[in-house]
Amino acid sequence: MKSLIILRHAKSGWDAPVERDFDRPINARGRRGAEVIGQYAKRQAVPVDRIVASPAVRVVETLDIFQPIADLAGLEPLWDRRIYLASAATLLDVVRESGGDAQNLLLAGHNPGLEDLVLMLVPESADDDLRAQVEEKLPTSAMVRLEVDIDDWSKLDVGTARITAYVRPRDLDSALAPAMDDD
Repeated sequence: MKSLIILRHAKSGWDAPVERDFDRPINARGRRGAEVIGQYAKRQAVPVDRIVASPAVRVVETLDIFQPIADLAGLEPLWDRRIYLASAATLLDVVRESGGDAQNLLLAGHNPGLEDLVLMLVPESADDDLRAQVEEKLPTSAMVRLEVDIDDWSKLDVGTARITAYVRPRDLDSALAPAMDDD
């Protein structure tokens, strides 16, 4: 049994003067969102053996806040540029290739790819309220934990996962609702 933890980057600062979207930083609400999700991960003792992440500034800044709070500061992320604005199919390839021997893999990146990946991995026929919530929206700083009955990440396939947890910053801190749902 393996677990795949999906973490969407924190809310970005659209008013930041950057030339490229890749360089867009997170804003104050994003910093708070990353903090509360990190606190949640620590309280729940979410196990993570490896982190694979987009090198976009907003993902790097999210992990800079999230990791120490979640007691994951000792893990050096594997930065994979393919994750930046990737499709679900590309993200599936990244996980298959980068999971290695990790039992618990955290994938940090962007929408719509992350949301689409969750929906691709969890069967539509699943009588699952959590899947329906993800289908509605995977907001910034949201985290989804999936379990997959495989022994090797290369065997990860469409429709093979189940959601065991889905948490949004607004679920943990009402001050972050509803504007936290924006990109």
